[in-house]
Amino acid sequence: MMNEEKTKSFAVSKQMVYNSYLKVCEKKGSAGIDKETIEMFNQNLSANLYKIWNRMSSGSYFPPAVRTVLISKKQGGKRPLGIPTVSDRIAQGVVKEFL
Repeated sequence: MMNEEKTKSFAVSKQMVYNSYLKVCEKKGSAGIDKETIEMFNQNLSANLYKIWNRMSSGSYFPPAVRTVLISKKQGGKRPLGIPTVSDRIAQGVVKEFL
């Protein structure tokens, strides 16, 4: 039987995805544009992590839109802050560690 990870286009392991997930959990953070919190993501953890791994390793991952929140600046005024989805934060962590 062939190893599924060897048949993929990119060298993204399931362990890389899981390690990135653990880091995202440590930092907590707000829900993205999909309004999915880390707690909601955890309700279907195995399937959610598999989907990220499968898309990243096959080269079909495309990041979703980012939620924009305006935050106050010290000098006055506001600046936009982009909040990615939980899934995208995990994917970004995989890329960061890969590079």
